[in-house]
Amino acid sequence: MDFELNEEQRLFRRTLREFVDKEIVPVASEWERAGRYPEEIVRRFAQLGLFGITVPEEYGGLDLDRVSFALVFEEIARGWMGVAGILGSHTLSTWMIARYGTDEQRRHYLPDLATGARRTGIALTEPGAGTDLQGIATRAVRDGDHYVVTGTKTWITNARHADPLPVLVKTSIETPAHRGMSVLLVDAGSEGLTVSRDLPKLGYKGTETCEVVLDGVRVPASRLLGGTEGRGMQQVLSALELGRLNIAARAVGVAQCAYDAALGYARERHAFGQPIADFQAIQLKLADMATEIQAARLMTYWAAVRSEAGPVRSEAAMAKYFASEVALRTTMEAMRVHGGYGYSQEFVVERLYRDAPLMAIGEGTNDVQRLIIARALVEGDATVGW
Repeated sequence: MDFELNEEQRLFRRTLREFVDKEIVPVASEWERAGRYPEEIVRRFAQLGLFGITVPEEYGGLDLDRVSFALVFEEIARGWMGVAGILGSHTLSTWMIARYGTDEQRRHYLPDLATGARRTGIALTEPGAGTDLQGIATRAVRDGDHYVVTGTKTWITNARHADPLPVLVKTSIETPAHRGMSVLLVDAGSEGLTVSRDLPKLGYKGTETCEVVLDGVRVPASRLLGGTEGRGMQQVLSALELGRLNIAARAVGVAQCAYDAALGYARERHAFGQPIADFQAIQLKLADMATEIQAARLMTYWAAVRSEAGPVRSEAAMAKYFASEVALRTTMEAMRVHGGYGYSQEFVVERLYRDAPLMAIGEGTNDVQRLIIARALVEGDATVGW
């Protein structure tokens, strides 16, 4: 049992931290308020190889170990959670293509996805189907050597830049529904594929989140992920385990930033002739924040390590659930430490407070995570302790 990063991971974290502190932290709040797309940061992601973190080395990717994967999202979210989302959806999709794609699909897409020459996302959610993915209405009907796809997807990150966009569809009407679900890789520019609107959001800014309409889009049958119909639900659920690790790591990064801001402010702000950090009420808040953040970090790394060996249904759910709740509590407490200034856009905690709720919703709400954990315990697929 080793609770330390290895030398390679420490060097990697140092590189990430220097990049975030130098190139993201100074611009994040200003660009977020301006609604500015972070093109310069995206270019740096590409230069650092970060678009290839889940792409095998044979296709030009970094193929990071899972703790290093978590470090990417923790450090970037510490600077600006919104831009971490650009990598989040991309890496989930590239992992899915690498894991389930045909040889031709991997050769065609992965080299460019690894460098950032192509980017991607994933289209699951629909206006009438969020948590209940089996309730999607998007249909793909076989027509010769193509599928004709019709439907609407919503809350799609990277929608305007995704090439391809993996889309969860129903290729047949089966009972149970998951047997008729598949993933199609839809190329950008396909006729009938339209990004209809950008969705206004409380936080999570810096990346686009869109509604996507597929109106009779013809997709070559060769773009059926894995080449076999009816595997889509399995492919997506496996990918979402990885997505929950990235959400957990992002939550840790947001919470860490909130704690750092609160501690710095408490040391500098004076009241009644002394720094407010000297008051026990503030010290208790800082102690609670620090303890919960470290627990969330260790749980996230634990789940990441476990994922190297296989599925982590309950571990990823635990990490995502706990870390995101810590982010919610920590950002609120950091705002309270700041007092009235915490409500001002001149201080970073206001942005963190708006970003934190997404982690409790994205990749499956926390109530869903609790059900996943409970079912795994009841069914004997998970245990508490060693």
